[in-house]
Amino acid sequence: MADRYARLRARVDGLEIAGLRRRLRVVEPTSATNARVDGREMLIFCSNDYLGLSAHPDIKAAFVGGGGNSARLVSGNRRAHEALEAALSETFGRPATLFPSGYAANLGLYTTVVGRGDLAVSDALNHASIIDGLRLSRAERTILPHGDAAAIPRSATLVATETCFSMDGDIPELQAWTGAHWLAVDEAHAVGALGPQGRGVAAAQGITPDFVVGTLGKAYGAAGAFVIGPPELRELLVSTARSFVYTTAMPEGVAAAALVGLKLASTERRERLCANAYRLRRGLRDVGATVLGDAHIIPVLTGARTMEVAARLGDAGIFAPGIRFPTVPRGHERIRLTACSEHTDAQIDRCIDAVARALAAR
Repeated sequence: MADRYARLRARVDGLEIAGLRRRLRVVEPTSATNARVDGREMLIFCSNDYLGLSAHPDIKAAFVGGGGNSARLVSGNRRAHEALEAALSETFGRPATLFPSGYAANLGLYTTVVGRGDLAVSDALNHASIIDGLRLSRAERTILPHGDAAAIPRSATLVATETCFSMDGDIPELQAWTGAHWLAVDEAHAVGALGPQGRGVAAAQGITPDFVVGTLGKAYGAAGAFVIGPPELRELLVSTARSFVYTTAMPEGVAAAALVGLKLASTERRERLCANAYRLRRGLRDVGATVLGDAHIIPVLTGARTMEVAARLGDAGIFAPGIRFPTVPRGHERIRLTACSEHTDAQIDRCIDAVARALAAR
């Protein structure tokens, strides 16, 4: 009998040959900036925990309560969900709807607001969840060259962009993206970390997009995501978004922890994050690294040497895995460093020194 899974094994072998096979590592956080990685104590410079809140004792203490049990429309809706949505609605000034992840939020948003007969325009570097949400919507799609707002067609129904791009860390000027079309922004890497009251890039630039997606598992230190928009959007999401209607509710403890994170995401922490990002980016440029980004996501372009550089950083006690195709285009491989408000100057300088040594080694 032929090997039942030979075709799958062949694909795994192909990934191995191409240097694209991924492997999970066990990461056990020991503080806001440190973790045991496969049992070894390391400094973390790749986390999206931008304000160091996932390690905060108040957030850890909030993880109590039961599981979701069912979809919220059945028997899964809890007071914790209602309280978190109310707080998010107050913070962002319009109704908020919770989703179990940022991926689910983008799928729910785009499959709800556009469909056949619409033209959806998406930045070329948008996250996979935006791409997949637009594909599933069945709208006609146009891919915009990265950051090229001048190329938006006048017939567009909706334009979608990130506000702090997850792999490049750059921030668009959103005024250029506005128009007669709807504007949808993914603030996943910005909410909590940037803007007045942590409301993100759009608020910092004085822009009110039609639709906003934010996450609770990055700067807010918990998990899950939310969509902000007009009251009509809230009604449609609850009644028709498949990734809301047909999924188990967020566990109570996650919602409670996110609510605490929303309260702890302070201006003081954001200011420390900004200062640390500046110190890290400036120091990397001073040692000759090719650095991208505008904020707390600080990619270092390393090309074909990416996995070698990542391994050398690991040897130096710095955990920052290499980012490869298909996450980024071939030839643009990188070490994606991220700053945290809780990094000390000494830790940042240690990271800079480790990168310099890794780049210099041959």
